Amino acid sequence: MEIPESAQKLEVMHLTKVDAGVQLSCQMDDEDVVYGLGEQMRGMNKRGFTYVSDALDDAVHTEDRHSLYGSHNFLILSRKTQPSFGVFVDDPGRVAFDVGETKLNQMVITAGPDCTVYFIEGESLKDIAKQFRRLIGRSYIAPKWAFGYQQSRWGYVNESDVREVVRRHQEQGILLDAVYLDIDYMDNYKDFTVDADKFPDFPGFVNEMKDQGVHLVPIIDAGVKIEEGYPIYEEGVAGGYFCKDEDGEDFVGAVWPGKVHFPDVLNSKARQWFGGKYRWLMEQGIDGFWNDMNEPAIFYSEKNMQKVMDELLALKGKNIDLHGFFHMRDILLGLSNNPEDYKSFYHDMDGVKIRHDKVHNIYGYNMTKAAAEAFDEIAPDKRTLLFSRSSYIGMHRYGGIWTGDNSSWWSHLLLSVQQMPALNMCGILYVGSDIGGFGSDTTEDLLLRWLQFGVFTPLMRNHATLGTRQQEVYQFENVEDFRNMIRIRYGLLPYIYSEYMKAALDDELYFRPLSFDYPEDDHAAKVEDQVMVGESIMAAPVYTQNATGRYVYLPEDMLLVRMKSMENKTCEPMEKGHHYVDVALNELVFFVKKDHALPLAVLDEKIKSTANMEDVSYEWICHGDGPVEYVLYDDDGISKKYVPQKDWKKVIVDK
Repeated sequence: MEIPESAQKLEVMHLTKVDAGVQLSCQMDDEDVVYGLGEQMRGMNKRGFTYVSDALDDAVHTEDRHSLYGSHNFLILSRKTQPSFGVFVDDPGRVAFDVGETKLNQMVITAGPDCTVYFIEGESLKDIAKQFRRLIGRSYIAPKWAFGYQQSRWGYVNESDVREVVRRHQEQGILLDAVYLDIDYMDNYKDFTVDADKFPDFPGFVNEMKDQGVHLVPIIDAGVKIEEGYPIYEEGVAGGYFCKDEDGEDFVGAVWPGKVHFPDVLNSKARQWFGGKYRWLMEQGIDGFWNDMNEPAIFYSEKNMQKVMDELLALKGKNIDLHGFFHMRDILLGLSNNPEDYKSFYHDMDGVKIRHDKVHNIYGYNMTKAAAEAFDEIAPDKRTLLFSRSSYIGMHRYGGIWTGDNSSWWSHLLLSVQQMPALNMCGILYVGSDIGGFGSDTTEDLLLRWLQFGVFTPLMRNHATLGTRQQEVYQFENVEDFRNMIRIRYGLLPYIYSEYMKAALDDELYFRPLSFDYPEDDHAAKVEDQVMVGESIMAAPVYTQNATGRYVYLPEDMLLVRMKSMENKTCEPMEKGHHYVDVALNELVFFVKKDHALPLAVLDEKIKSTANMEDVSYEWICHGDGPVEYVLYDDDGISKKYVPQKDWKKVIVDK
């Protein structure tokens, strides 16, 4: 591997060969800011920590975590005294980014010997990001209904549970577009099956929900249950479609159903086979999926379990002291997602045998690619909702992501704000976090504040795990406040959809750090809790418990918009600078840039979901001294016949 000539010319990147492969290093000035790396912990500015691309199933998202589910090896070094640049390290194995942790002003990237490095110069941070977006290809575009409000929970077991969720949303006048089916809908956790006792007429039930404007979105996991008589298992074994161990036998791991094999989705024939299995659900009316457990997550491997059992039996009857106890605990905890397991099975990459750990980070990517390629054959002219837990740069062409098993913590609301721009830089536009938090018990105020940011995320899904507090919005005392926030989301859909589509079709960012829009403003680069949303909006969510407002920095004069409902809204011009802004718990606050406008859909009582929004009229929020132009994008929301840029509708708005 060689450093690009442009990087050598600027003398910013230095190459060193090490045992693990290669290291790229550069010095950082005190005021330099590092953006990117997609789905990771900590702030927008990544300085001061080491981030490791090593896709990991880990539900404890605390500050000491170096890896999450995705691997997004792109960053931008924003500099004051030298030209800014972007770096993409294309390596499907483990890559470490020491961004000033070991040495405060030194960045060191460690990758494998066969990596490819792309060095990107540009006129601005936006330009660097746009060049990278053009390099990696157009971002996935979801159907319009997937921009509506969506409800999920691990624990909706049967038709009655789903009907109850839909009924209670409708009774409370809460708009809803989708309900998710977690692993309980399957027959004993087997992919591409439906439990006939829980869903005796699944196609009829799917259509029943669609008649009410609600799409059902089932989960698909990576592991295929080992069970005689299960067609997916038997076909996979017969076709040689599963990953192999070092002896050439089908590798045995374990996930929800117990022992499983993993489809070798890096093999084109296996990928085509596995992707084709989505057809069965699509033929029953399903038009959306979420792929999960595809790092791949491994609860234990058969071989490692035997080793651990032998070690535990050896301890029987012994006086287990301090060191013995911790050893026993560690070997049990080490059963799940053990690095040695990832070194023990192999892929057949169309004739090339390669050990899994060398390509670990692209497994989830290829599982999602398998589905997307199948959709192109099954429903070639129709958009299908598809997003994944694990991902790598490039998967953004096939689907979106959600940010995994977060918790009902205020810090994770802030983390969601900070992750959105970093993911957009890596091409992942259709994204959101589990609103209210997946793990732990949420609170009414946390869920409402989270919704106020979720109003702006393309994927707006409330999701929680089994055993936690019920967090459907109708479960709370002040249900009117939740109803109003979700209704505001639908009011903002013309803007959100326009800005998403323009970003996707023109390789732009939907979410951006402030410094991307205000590069000459030194303070903008220091703001970690505000984001630009599309061309007109700056979002500044409240993310601390019991707060009745927050400090906000305005890089220019802006219009403060307050909305308690679609009918109850006010606008107030504010001058550039630092402000404390009161924000009531039941109030959405955001800011509109000078000489910009945004459309709001006029919602009448007939609207229950996006299915009723075909012919809405608009009202406008505008900030400027005279007429303002806004480009309004719209299409049928379901076909792949996108409107060419020359035909995007330009609207002149006069306040």
